[in-house]
Formats: sequence, structure tokens, C-alpha cells
Amino acid sequence: MVKSMRDLATLGQRIRHFRAAAGLTLDEAGERVGAAASQLSLIENGRREPRLSLVAALADAFGVPVQQLLEEAPPSERAALEIELDRAQRGALYAQLGLPSVRASRTMSDEVLRALVGLHREVARRARQAVATPEEARRANTDLRLRMRARDNHIPEIEALAQRLVDESGHVAGALTHRTVARMAQALGFEIVHVGDLPHNARSVTDYESGRIYLPPASIPGGHGLRALALQAIAHRVLDHEAPATYADFLQQRLEINYFAAAVLMPGRQAVAFLEGAKSDRNIAVEDFRDAFGVTHEAAALRLTNLATVHLGLALHFLRVSGDGAVQKAYENDGLRLPVDVTGSTEGQFVCRSWAARTAFARVNRTTEFYQYTDTPEGTFFESAQTGTTASDEFSITIGVPFEHSRWFRGRDTDNRRGSTCPDESCCKRPPGALASRWEGRAWSSARLHAQILNPLPQGTFPGVDDRELYEFLDRHAARATD
Repeated sequence: MVKSMRDLATLGQRIRHFRAAAGLTLDEAGERVGAAASQLSLIENGRREPRLSLVAALADAFGVPVQQLLEEAPPSERAALEIELDRAQRGALYAQLGLPSVRASRTMSDEVLRALVGLHREVARRARQAVATPEEARRANTDLRLRMRARDNHIPEIEALAQRLVDESGHVAGALTHRTVARMAQALGFEIVHVGDLPHNARSVTDYESGRIYLPPASIPGGHGLRALALQAIAHRVLDHEAPATYADFLQQRLEINYFAAAVLMPGRQAVAFLEGAKSDRNIAVEDFRDAFGVTHEAAALRLTNLATVHLGLALHFLRVSGDGAVQKAYENDGLRLPVDVTGSTEGQFVCRSWAARTAFARVNRTTEFYQYTDTPEGTFFESAQTGTTASDEFSITIGVPFEHSRWFRGRDTDNRRGSTCPDESCCKRPPGALASRWEGRAWSSARLHAQILNPLPQGTFPGVDDRELYEFLDRHAARATD
């Protein structure tokens, strides 16, 4: 079978195009290759996948090389429009409308075809905008977190892909260099270009036409180093991503590119060997894992969640919490009860004041990890937390494990211990009675409004990036490249 063709509709259009160019009818072409005209019709309409031997016979009948039939580009603008119309009308979005399909017949003019395709594009664009309501986004994020929990936050197919890329680069141990990442990109047909005028909210832009990956001139806030940014951009191509159709698609793709980048920067084989050695020494520490591979503390902690359960047999949880105690990222498969809202989402909810994710902020010396045992209704957890700052806030990164797994971690001999009864509001959310009696009705505070509360969810082909600004950027740099 023709396994290399990603789009049977394109293959069918190319066969039809070259059959017409050769002046053959379906019956005549069928006679030459020993196939029924009805079978060729199904192939040309993208409804049946031909064997490679039949494709070779057709190419010979049309007087063209086989590769010319197998190219992935539509043979003409008209063919591209017909493919797009057919694909749109077979999609779930059009099916929801309950309307009949309109076939692009030979008698349909190009103007009518363009109008129909334009209408489908606009319907799809508006659907993408409408789907990203705050509630839908929270539900999509929750669904993704639960699915990753079910697989212990481990994606073996991405692990294998990343390891192969690392092995082919010749990298053996230690931190992956910028030069090695650039060579990886070059092997995949990309050139990394640093620019200072990326579209707002864009971490990178990839121009597939010119083979350029545009990155900022230096790391941007949030711990996204240039190596990670380049690898995330590469991941979209390596993982065969298409433009996200829903916000859930966007979140899934973002998770996959982040996973891929981490799996290249901290390759599975080398990372597991390092962690197994640390476990054997009863000295697992995120800061050591971080330093061994030259990544951020957050990246190392998240990578630990990918590997600890599958390879080390350890259940654990991860938290990134802002200075006010709100969850920014979270994962658990160790039974810790995360704070959630009615949709099941934990992002934006506040963790207990007694958890290490918040008590770590009270330290004067924050240069090393903070260790603590936390007693909860779900059991006792050993937690290791590290704090950091961004341009606008401070945050903490926490890795925790059930008490029985603490014996494998550095810091297990700590005397720090706190008790938590959350989600019982009397634990830390409700002020003590005496304090409430003293101040209730006697004070007033003006709250700081978080801008994101009023912002609509990002819109555009790639949520958060303005389409017009993106395309103007690409056009500007394409023009410079030809000067």
C-alpha cells in the first residue's frame, strides 16, 4: 500500500490531473493498467488507497515518473480548493450543521468554489474562537491532566523519538549545547535565526517555506531557554502537528512539544541512569538532576514526573505555585488531594498554607531546596520545594512523595513538619474567631485586580498569537531574506 502518502485526496487529485493531461478517460486508463474504471474513480476521489504497483502502472500509462504522482502538493490551485472543500465537508464541524454536502463538479466555477471554501474557513475560524471559553479551557486542561495521570505522565513514543534524535546527534552525556541543538535543527532542514521583533506572545515562529525557526535574541521570562524554544519549534514538525482545531488540541500540542524538548535536553536513557544512581545512594534531589543536565529547576522537576513512576517505581506530585498560593501547574499520582473548582480544574485554586509550596516562601535563605513533612487527611508526604522569581511575581516549585518513598530522597532527615486538614476551610482559609471578631467591619482593603480576569481567552489560529501580526512578521522577514 502507499504508506508514505499522508493525504489520499491529494494523491487522487494528482492521478486525475495527470490522467486528464494524458488525454485518457477512466475506462481507457483502466484498460491500460488492468483495473476497473469504478476502482480508479474511488482512488481519484480519495476514497480508496491504491497499491504501489498500481500507482507505478498508472504513472507509466500517463508517461510521468512515479514520484510525480506521489508528491504531497496538490497539482493545481483548483485541486487544492477541491481537496479543502471535501475535507471540510467530511469534518465534524460541518456534520453538526445538518446540511447536505456539495460536490465540486467540473461545471462548478472557480469563483463558486472559492466562495464555498471561504465560507468553510470562516465557520471554522468562528468555531475556534467560540470554543475557548474560560470554562471550556479549564475542562480541557483538567481532562488532559487526568489523562496524563492515567499514564503516569509518561509518553513512550515521544521518549523514543527524542532519544533517537539525541543519539543521531552524537550527544552522550552532560548538558546539551546550543550548537548541538542547531545541528539537530539543520539535520531536519531548519536554520535557527534570532530576531528582536517576534509577534507579541509568540515564543517562536517557524517558516516552513524557508526552513527558518525564528527565536528571540535571549531567553524570555518563564524559564523557556533558547535550547528548549528551538526544540519545541522542531517538535511541531517532528510530531506532525497541524494547526489546532480546538483549544484542547492546542493544549495537547503544547504538552507534547514541552515533553519532547525535555526528553531531548534530559534524554531518557541518560536521565534514568542518573536517577537510578541517586536512588541507589538514597540521595535523589531535583537540584542535582537540574545541574547534571543544565536545565531549570522547574524543567528538572517536571522531567522527574515523566520518569519516576515508570522507571523508579515512585508515586509523586508536582506543584508550581505563585506567591499568593495559587496553583499554576500541578500533577499527582500519589493520592495528594489537589484543590479543585467545580469543573475539576486545579489551576488558579489556592493550596494549603501549611504545604511546603507556601511555607518555603517564609525562609530567609532560599538558595537551596526546602524540605518538609506534611501531614494531610490523605496521609503524610515528604516535600522538597525551591522558590524563584519572575519579573512580576515569585513562585515555588515542589516535588513531593508519600512518606514511605521519602527514604530515597535527600532532606528526609528534616525536622520541619506541618499539619494540614484542607479542604476543611477551618484549616487555613477561615480566620480564627478571635481575629475575625477583632477586625470584621473595622477595615477596608482595595483589591489588586488581575488583568487576566478581564481578558478574553486568546484567539487566532495559534491561541494567543494575533494572525495578522504573525503573517506580517513572516512577510517582513521573507522579504529581508531575498534582499
